[in-house]
Amino acid sequence: MELFRFRLVDQEVLVSHANAALTPIQRLRIGRLVVDDGWPVAHAAVFFHVSWPTAKRWADRYAAMGEAGMQDRPSRPHRSPNRTSQDTVRRIVHLRWKRLGPVAIGGRLSMPASTVHAVLVRCRLHRLRHVDIRTGEPIRRYEHDHPGSMIHVDVKKLGNIPDGGGWRTVGRQQGRHHRATSQGKDRNKYYNPLMRHAFVHTVIDDHSRVAYAEIHDDETAATAIDVLRRATSWFAARGVTIERVLSDNGSAYRSFAWRDACAELGIRPKRTRPYRPQTNGKIERFHRTLADGWAFSRHYNSESARRNALPAWLHHYNHHRPHTAIGKVPPITRLTNLPGQYI
Repeated sequence: MELFRFRLVDQEVLVSHANAALTPIQRLRIGRLVVDDGWPVAHAAVFFHVSWPTAKRWADRYAAMGEAGMQDRPSRPHRSPNRTSQDTVRRIVHLRWKRLGPVAIGGRLSMPASTVHAVLVRCRLHRLRHVDIRTGEPIRRYEHDHPGSMIHVDVKKLGNIPDGGGWRTVGRQQGRHHRATSQGKDRNKYYNPLMRHAFVHTVIDDHSRVAYAEIHDDETAATAIDVLRRATSWFAARGVTIERVLSDNGSAYRSFAWRDACAELGIRPKRTRPYRPQTNGKIERFHRTLADGWAFSRHYNSESARRNALPAWLHHYNHHRPHTAIGKVPPITRLTNLPGQYI
């Protein structure tokens, strides 16, 4: 008897849920003792330290279904007569695509907002980030299956920082003063009337989210092509062969020079649909991360100080910063052919 008690303790580790009195193995033993061996239900209940109804339930289920009946059943009811009809669900989803909230939808359909919210949760539309802000349609996300299958390219335009700091950190009045005193100074080569903006040419791999960026003083086709060539070599050094490149419809990416350069590199160029930046959403989201983490993250006394800080931030982004879209791991972990990775 003592040995059997220890065996029961061992079986308790295998319970299928927190409120289960018996494991499927113990349920099967009760059913066999009562049905096959003829034990009274009361004796089996005492032997297994459960109530009489519990022992009776598993014995009856064993008699009706055999060993397969010893598993847990879902608690969901067989039928729900008060469940919202499919026609009403479609009307709720249609209004949600117009970016209406549960209260507004409930007012239009004469139903409680709590019921509308429950339907939206089941349809995964309870949060507006699941719905395209322009079209009102559910967002269709995609991800290519291996690094290099597609890269995204774009240009982020930033105002150059005058000596002493820009208006974001020192205020508009002081910022205007810094801008006026910086113009024409030789020591601030990044700030003169002919060079008021910095153009960050960014490249991001669709699968891994590994990013490459360079800062230039223009966004011409020649500059974009040079960035693409260097980015291709940079990714190749990390074991990634670029197959396709996705861009918007900027003049640099619509040029024949861009098309010929892609053909020379063995890359197939693609462009997004006009007025549809969501297609290139990964790099648009990266630009927001770039702005928050580097461009406007702290006070820079000059444009050269901000530009010098970009390589360190890119390294942190690629190698150390957890990326929520890929399982909260750094993007570099998705590259499997890094030199020296398995040494």
